[in-house]
Amino acid sequence: MRHLITLDDLSNFEIEQIFRLADQMRTELATWSGFCKGKLLATLFYEPSTRTRLSFESAIGRLDGRALGFADPDAASVAKGETIADTARMVTNYSDLIVVRHSWAGAAHVMARYSNIPVINGGDGTHRHPTQALTDLYTILQRKARIEGLTVGICGDLRYGRAAHSLALGVARFGGKLIHISPDGFQMPDWITARLKQLYGQEPSETNQLRDVIGELDVIYVNRLQEERLPPEISPEDARGSYLVDVAIMDEAKPDAIIMHPLPRVNELAYELDDDERAAYFQQSANAVPIRMALVASLLGLEQLVLTQPPPRQIVSDSRPCENPNCVTNHERYLDPETEIVTASTSISSCAYCGALRA
Repeated sequence: MRHLITLDDLSNFEIEQIFRLADQMRTELATWSGFCKGKLLATLFYEPSTRTRLSFESAIGRLDGRALGFADPDAASVAKGETIADTARMVTNYSDLIVVRHSWAGAAHVMARYSNIPVINGGDGTHRHPTQALTDLYTILQRKARIEGLTVGICGDLRYGRAAHSLALGVARFGGKLIHISPDGFQMPDWITARLKQLYGQEPSETNQLRDVIGELDVIYVNRLQEERLPPEISPEDARGSYLVDVAIMDEAKPDAIIMHPLPRVNELAYELDDDERAAYFQQSANAVPIRMALVASLLGLEQLVLTQPPPRQIVSDSRPCENPNCVTNHERYLDPETEIVTASTSISSCAYCGALRA
């Protein structure tokens, strides 16, 4: 049984196979209809979602399976105090696969630990969003035919944007060059930059002005300000509107650069760009369905892919509580802190749940 909690759960070879399967499902949909007949996908969404939830429900429906679950935690037993662990044990009896979205970093990891069926992380707090990253990488390949050697600028709220975290690590894995563009105070967190450096030898340049680097970029990936995740001491008014991708700035971009956005957009991406041939964000949204179809079929073991095990995670017990207030271990008190040790040129010690660096 396999889970997808972070992209680390898949090898590059497996990701490439999922992309090939998604190609087939996208272009030969009738061939795959009925592939998941009788299978049930549980969608457990503890925080708002449109694209992720609906694309997963569309994916299982197009494969002739069915979805059940909730999109309002106030209408579920969590409102009565049920733990993630007990929810996992319960939903295991009702479905064949779980997709979970939660506001706490590491919540999907907990769901997988206590589940007897595969679990997919649909976004956990400020941590990761691996299925969005798969969709993003797939879209880049469609438009540019490669990732290796491309310069990818990730722009916006990089500190709290989980899609940006997963994409950065995915681009680095496949040989792309990263440039980080963010307002002051919203830079990529240390636990991501440490992994980029130690695992992939990348030290992305940083700037708070997109115009300074726009001419270098092959991919312009825009993120909204994650206002719902900001700590109380940060005022959204100070950052809101501090970056905007519009026609004027795109006049300085490469003629074959592409514009991407995980959506929803608020005030950081101009509507006037929707007709620009370089705009890829609606194609990106559409690609979420075949990618998630391929992933569902793969994790259910119904595909003909050759699966390879990624490197095992080295996890050790740790008596120290995680310093990240958003970490699930600071909310679900039955969980013992754990540290993950990743060894490359040097070792990185981080919380096994939320990725926060350990001293």
